[in-house]
Formats: sequence, C-alpha cells, structure tokens
Amino acid sequence: MKHSEGFLHLVNDAKTRVKQIDIDAYRKLRASAAPHVLVDTREESEWAAGHVAGAIHLSKGIIERDIEARVPDHAATLVLYCGGGFRSALVADNLQKMGYTNAISLDGGWRALKESGLPLE
Repeated sequence: MKHSEGFLHLVNDAKTRVKQIDIDAYRKLRASAAPHVLVDTREESEWAAGHVAGAIHLSKGIIERDIEARVPDHAATLVLYCGGGFRSALVADNLQKMGYTNAISLDGGWRALKESGLPLE
C-alpha cells in the first residue's frame, strides 16, 4: 500500500519513541511463555477476515478509549499489530503517553503473522 507523506511522517516520528519487534522476536517471546497480550489494532473488517488466535481486538479508532477496561495493568506487555506495523506504532506511542510502559509495535504486522505459521482464526 502506498502511504501519504504526512502519514509516513507521523509514523516515523512515533517509531523514534516506541519499542518494535519483528516476527522472529515475537515468536521467541511466545515460545518463552512470557506473559503478554497480543492486540490487533486493525479495523473490524480486517479482524473479521482473519486474525491471530488468542489476540484481542481493539482497533486504532477505539483503543485509547477502551484499553484500560480490557488491560488495566499499565505494566503489562502489549504486542500491537496492524497490517504492516504503521498504525500499531502510532497506537504504541499513544499508549505510552497513557502510562503503558511496555507497549510494543510488531514490525511487519498481519502480513508477517500470516506467513509465520502461528495459529490463525
């Protein structure tokens, strides 16, 4: 997908402040059984078309409003994914501003997850 210059500027700015992991690092995190919450930040239609088994859905449009009810622990490890790692970086940035100390954007997002061999629904 071709993104606008303004959107890419926002994303690149957010990425200077957020932690990111790639699919290999996420697989290692899962394999270690380290507690974490996998959060799909895509739109409802994207979620309905397929998502990672065990993920919760809080789209970018509502996550700031609803995250504290779903994940009240601000120290919880949150691994956020979208289509490719752009929207999830913006979400991670906002969650950090809300006091979440371990919000991580998954670089490669859904595209990488689909190819990873992880169970999907």
